Amino acid sequence: MRYDDFRKRLVDAVLQARAETPEALRRAVLERARETPGAKGNLPQSLTHYVDTVARHAYKVTDAEVAALQRAGQSDDSIFEITVAAAVGAALHRLDRGMAALRGQED
Repeated sequence: MRYDDFRKRLVDAVLQARAETPEALRRAVLERARETPGAKGNLPQSLTHYVDTVARHAYKVTDAEVAALQRAGQSDDSIFEITVAAAVGAALHRLDRGMAALRGQED
């Protein structure tokens, strides 16, 4: 793909940059956001709904959902990192689907 290097650098920045959230968790978030709704993964149950909402309907994220994550022990930095990983995963999923459609490989 034309933008493979850019994609790799983006994913590396999300997953390998110094962060509060462990890389394994950020990777699980990114991968879940790239999958279809309801896909199972190794994401903690406490984050599943939030990640799915960010990935598919980001405009529906509420202050109450963020506050619930904070009450569950997630820091603001961690919530930000999880949100970015979910958004990037969703963007990559949409890019892959769009490129497949252009090649006539729609599901």
